[in-house]
Amino acid sequence: MRVVAGNYGGRPLKTLAGKTTRPTTDKVKGAIFNMIGPFFEGGRVLDLYAGSGSLSIEAVSRGMDFAVQVEKDRSAQMVINENIKMTKETDKFQLMKMPAERVLSVLTGQFDLVLLDPPYAKEQIQKNLLEMQERNLLTEEVVVVCETDKMVELPSQIGRLNLTKQKTYGISKISIYKF
Repeated sequence: MRVVAGNYGGRPLKTLAGKTTRPTTDKVKGAIFNMIGPFFEGGRVLDLYAGSGSLSIEAVSRGMDFAVQVEKDRSAQMVINENIKMTKETDKFQLMKMPAERVLSVLTGQFDLVLLDPPYAKEQIQKNLLEMQERNLLTEEVVVVCETDKMVELPSQIGRLNLTKQKTYGISKISIYKF
């Protein structure tokens, strides 16, 4: 796995061995950013189930100013830290070592890009996005990227967020929401 494009383009990324995380393939990662960008002029990204941190590192590589990465698994946290060091811009990343459910109550500021790839997709995505809206954590221009198994059916609307794009890549489905 590697960073696909931007400032860190081509640099290798570490992944977690085993089945506790499902790393997004380079092909799917490239497709996601082609759907939403592919480049940014600043902003904050929230990677709520960070895994290896690959998606938020890609977002910063492509122009986001800062990424908050949330991961509760200790092994994954070590991989994220190594991947952050690879960027040589560690000040652009904050790793929060706690469950996603807990982090939403302590986060401050607003996010322009939200990346969601939770283990139990449908229930978690709806719950997380409703709470983010209640807590005013999303900018009016926010783009929310949800990565799920292709069999998961997400609603066309979650609170004020509307499903704007959806594509299937192999076993993964990418759903994009905006206000």
